[in-house]
Amino acid sequence: MATETTQAGIILTETAAREIKTIIQQQELDAQKVRLRVGVKGGGCSGFSYVLDLTETQKDTDEVYEQHGIKVVCDPKSLLYLSGVSIDFRDEIMGRGFVFNNPNATSSCGCGSSFSA
Repeated sequence: MATETTQAGIILTETAAREIKTIIQQQELDAQKVRLRVGVKGGGCSGFSYVLDLTETQKDTDEVYEQHGIKVVCDPKSLLYLSGVSIDFRDEIMGRGFVFNNPNATSSCGCGSSFSA
């Protein structure tokens, strides 16, 4: 069974949580069942790309974090690269989107969607 962790390995800011709740409403998803899956995959300009996905699927091996009313799930392999990451949402003149502040990244690309570790 998935473990629900109270200590945040993945930190979701209040602003990011608010935006996710808005997306859930706009897409008419079941807020009780939907999870925010956070992960990494190989690729991108720097070696790894961040993955954000709204899903109802939760695996027994996933780590689970609940922050600001959003359940965040992450597979153990991705968590090796994402432990301590902070996910924020910015809406600025230069663009809007989710921003990752990853203490494990040794470098990241200019677009902010990939990193190396």
